[in-house]
Amino acid sequence: MDDAELKMQFLYALRSRGVTNAAVLTAMERVDRAPFIKGYFAERAYEDMPLPIACGQTISQPSVVGLMTQALEVTARDTVLEVGTGSGYQAAILSQLARRVYTVDRHRRLVREAREVFEALGLTNVTAFTADGSFGLPDQAPFDRILVTAAAEDPPGPLLAQLKVGGIMVLPVGQSDAVQHLIRVRRTEDGLDYDELRPVRFVPLVEGVARDA
Repeated sequence: MDDAELKMQFLYALRSRGVTNAAVLTAMERVDRAPFIKGYFAERAYEDMPLPIACGQTISQPSVVGLMTQALEVTARDTVLEVGTGSGYQAAILSQLARRVYTVDRHRRLVREAREVFEALGLTNVTAFTADGSFGLPDQAPFDRILVTAAAEDPPGPLLAQLKVGGIMVLPVGQSDAVQHLIRVRRTEDGLDYDELRPVRFVPLVEGVARDA
């Protein structure tokens, strides 16, 4: 099967799993998943499945990336914070939709490798940091949109505090070894509104910066 056919199948799989927003589908068509996956698993880049990456982490299933991005309702004026850079794939998708993307991960190696891919792809509106994502990025706050790609028991207070009025945060909530749900939080003038979107499974949100190289 050639690349064009693989890409068509990939987009069909996204649509069939509920990714219907035209802008999100276009972004996912533009950003090739293959550069974000190293070694043995690279040939499975177009399959709708999570795959292992370095530091014991995973690159999320594309349909889940699409559904989370869709739920975030990103506009071209938005500044977005992503907590959990991982491979960098999700940030690259967001870069097609937002004005500016800040992404943070506790693993230096993942941030370094993601930066290399961003540079190779010419994604100039993404900035990656090594930091404890559960505290967000106070120096760049507030944000129009926040996406968390690791599960917390509750939405972290510092992240909620960095969300603008009118802003949206999407994150998995729940025990790491039990049921997790994808939650959308909207900040209004009067407080916070919560929507439960779907069951999901993510690695846990861990505090602190990892001690890897």
